[in-house]
Amino acid sequence: MFHWLEKRPFFFGVGIFIVISFAGLVMIVPHFVEQARPVVGTKPYTTLELTGRQLYISNNCVACHSQLIRPFKNETDRYGSYSLSGEYAYDRPFLWGSKRTGPDLMRVGNYRTTDWHENHMMDPAAVVPGSIMPAYPWMFTNTADVDTGWAEAETVRVVFNVPYNKDIPLMDGSVVQVPLASTVEGGRAEALIEAQAVAAEMKNQDVKDAVAAGKIPEIVALIAYLNALK
Repeated sequence: MFHWLEKRPFFFGVGIFIVISFAGLVMIVPHFVEQARPVVGTKPYTTLELTGRQLYISNNCVACHSQLIRPFKNETDRYGSYSLSGEYAYDRPFLWGSKRTGPDLMRVGNYRTTDWHENHMMDPAAVVPGSIMPAYPWMFTNTADVDTGWAEAETVRVVFNVPYNKDIPLMDGSVVQVPLASTVEGGRAEALIEAQAVAAEMKNQDVKDAVAAGKIPEIVALIAYLNALK
């Protein structure tokens, strides 16, 4: 059969097309089936965390930090267990990164605290001597765009059926729900409640006062996102 195809390039090309198309369908179709999505003990981002994720992207943090721990001993010793595909089920876009000027941040929420991030973003070299990371002082005064964060959460809920307001089983056997308000006003209120918990662990009084006044500085949203990386 193979020799017959070798002598007939048209049919040989058709056969290759059929094989490649079938393999592509096998890889693609399961992603459109909810039950086949590889979710490994993770949960969707809250409105505030998505707002922080947008800030992480817009400030180009991904240019210096990856979010992908490879299955090598030197990496797992430093960063924790290696990354699993299902842990990125709700990442759109993924932020694996292409280089590491700074450390990998896949599980930074497990070993850095809120006040560490606060100090690090204000003056990186004071926290990590020799750091070449720039400071981000404007994030302590700029107000976060929570409305866009809520809009993104609502979009993935509708388009990709992300399970907000539904029971989500975690790897430890517990079940959680990630709430998502039905209106942008409700999203602001939910984000403010979460922001208050983050600000309570911070030292910057201006940030605390802003949150108490109903505003959410960008630094609060960013830290909420970083704390979610576990």
